[in-house]
Amino acid sequence: MDVKGFYQKLRKIEAEITDPFVIVKSKETPDGGHAGVLTEVSRRLGAQMIAEGKAELASPEEVAGYRERVAQAQKAAEQRAVAKRLHVTVVTDGESIKSASVQKNAKA
Repeated sequence: MDVKGFYQKLRKIEAEITDPFVIVKSKETPDGGHAGVLTEVSRRLGAQMIAEGKAELASPEEVAGYRERVAQAQKAAEQRAVAKRLHVTVVTDGESIKSASVQKNAKA
């Protein structure tokens, strides 16, 4: 392996990526990597994955779909967190309500 050539290629790919974080699409690899998995990584790691042949940059359509799925997942997680914090008290005894209102009226 030509280490100098690899790092030159790595720096070139990294220079072509303008965003600090990039979405890459994995390629199938002999060590069990699955093709088509989208992941958001740093510019450096994305360039390394591309240089190693493990990933490629995702298309704009794939990026838009990925961001939409992430936003939906975040919204669902926030709703679950709010639901956990919500406390509801249910009074089922009608006599307690009547006696409380009678006592309130008696004081007035």
